[in-house]
Amino acid sequence: MSLRDNLRVMVVDDMSTSRGLITQALEEIGIWNVRAESDARAALSRLAADPVHLVLSDLNMPHLDGLGLLAALRQTRATSRIGFILITGSPNRELIEKAQKLGLNNMIRKPFTTISLRGCIERVVGRL
Repeated sequence: MSLRDNLRVMVVDDMSTSRGLITQALEEIGIWNVRAESDARAALSRLAADPVHLVLSDLNMPHLDGLGLLAALRQTRATSRIGFILITGSPNRELIEKAQKLGLNNMIRKPFTTISLRGCIERVVGRL
């Protein structure tokens, strides 16, 4: 089995359309073990109980944003090593620096292509 077959991913985005587009791109890559959450707090709870290998999270969400989710994951032993990719339409130097200090593995800008998403994921987990 390849890494792609075993990789467990969680997509966290409050917009159902965005979750669908990300999930569709993952399926085009051949990643089928995908969970999705519309709320970062629910995602955090679910990840604490059953961690995945990689989280793809939107930055802007109500209640707890993507950086808050990243910070919370890095504070708990069970989730501290989960790969984390932040998805945002407006990356800037300040955001990138803050995210890196929190332990960000990679970032991708919206809109993205399936090919760019695959490359972004491979820089975190290795060749798919």
